[in-house]
Amino acid sequence: MKLWEKGFTIDRKIEQFTVGNDREIDLHIAKYDVQASLAHAVMLESIGILNSKELEQLKNGLEGISNAIENGEFIIEDTFEDVHSKIEYELTKTLGDVGKKIHTARSRNDQVLVALQLYYKNSLKEINKRVKELFDTLLNLAATHKDAVLPGYTHLQVAMPSSFGLWFSSYAELLIDDVHVLNAVEKIVDQNPLGSAAGYGSSFPIDRNLTTKELQFSTLKYNVVAAQLSRGKSERSIASALGGLANTLARFAMDICLYMSQNFGFISFPDELTTGSSIMPHKKNPDVFELIRGKCNKIQALHTEMLLITNNLPSGYHRDFQLLKEHMISAFEDLKNILDIFNYAIQQIIVKDVDLTDEKYKYLFTVDSINNLVVEGMSFRQAYQEIGSQVQNDTYKPDLGKPHTHIGSMGNLCLDEIRAKYPK
Repeated sequence: MKLWEKGFTIDRKIEQFTVGNDREIDLHIAKYDVQASLAHAVMLESIGILNSKELEQLKNGLEGISNAIENGEFIIEDTFEDVHSKIEYELTKTLGDVGKKIHTARSRNDQVLVALQLYYKNSLKEINKRVKELFDTLLNLAATHKDAVLPGYTHLQVAMPSSFGLWFSSYAELLIDDVHVLNAVEKIVDQNPLGSAAGYGSSFPIDRNLTTKELQFSTLKYNVVAAQLSRGKSERSIASALGGLANTLARFAMDICLYMSQNFGFISFPDELTTGSSIMPHKKNPDVFELIRGKCNKIQALHTEMLLITNNLPSGYHRDFQLLKEHMISAFEDLKNILDIFNYAIQQIIVKDVDLTDEKYKYLFTVDSINNLVVEGMSFRQAYQEIGSQVQNDTYKPDLGKPHTHIGSMGNLCLDEIRAKYPK
């Protein structure tokens, strides 16, 4: 069944190419299409297109479909083009002509738009919830390991002393920036496009304020052409926000892979969280974090894909938009899983004691040594040259005890202040 059927059979090859894997993808938005259909039916009854009995029948029919979706019993057979045609078929099969009225005053264009907006809005909330859980975990780890020294690196060369408290809380604070962007994007998708129909509105006296209230959007996309033009623009904005979060997680995962290697040896994980080699029995591979890194890098590429698919399209609907759904939904589902497994695994991290007397850390405290000379009255440039000369002559003796106390340093992590910054 197709919502646009006109009594002829489309070429099978053409159908397979144009439908693609929409049926599988649409299972993610099925419950949102039901929600939108219910709100649309309520609105149709309010303007006299449906009577109260018909509305009650449609409510019951949609509730049955919603229960099937919730229980995993809802499928979209290959005789249907998409979730929208399947739902209308089920309503018509159960309710007869009443089911055929559900599509009055709407198009499949605004039908998929509103279902996607609801999916995006809910998924952004789920992402935000998971980010907050990871944020809390990282600050707790920072507090637990605030005094554990961690060598800091620039250019992958030993640089200055850092700490595990700094490391954990640095990524926690970066997550705040990502959340600000996610919240901004949520405002973009929190606009009701239902009622724009095929992109040019309807001659029916529909009540768009009513559907906005029923679907709990904060506002609506007033201009019907703007509603249609938002297809692609919303996806580009979301992809950019998801990519920013993915960048933070990918960099953190890279740190973990690096610090787990024997050449660094700063951290470890229980054997149950790592994998081995088929021929090297000593291996403990950080496969989870390597996959997180790879998946996050893939998500960061999504914005370019969304941009190139929609760039320079003229106003109005185009079938190109169908190609946005698969990887947008995939990115959301992947990122939810990534955040879940990241939070689960990082809670089990094993922080190791770092032997700062090891020869390779000999110059970790040169800057502190310079500062000691400055405090004693020497100019910074003269102190720099003095310590530099000691390094060149191999006479430098590190001073391991210089405290770092300024705001945001290893001796003053400001964890409460970082926690207070998190968006409410």
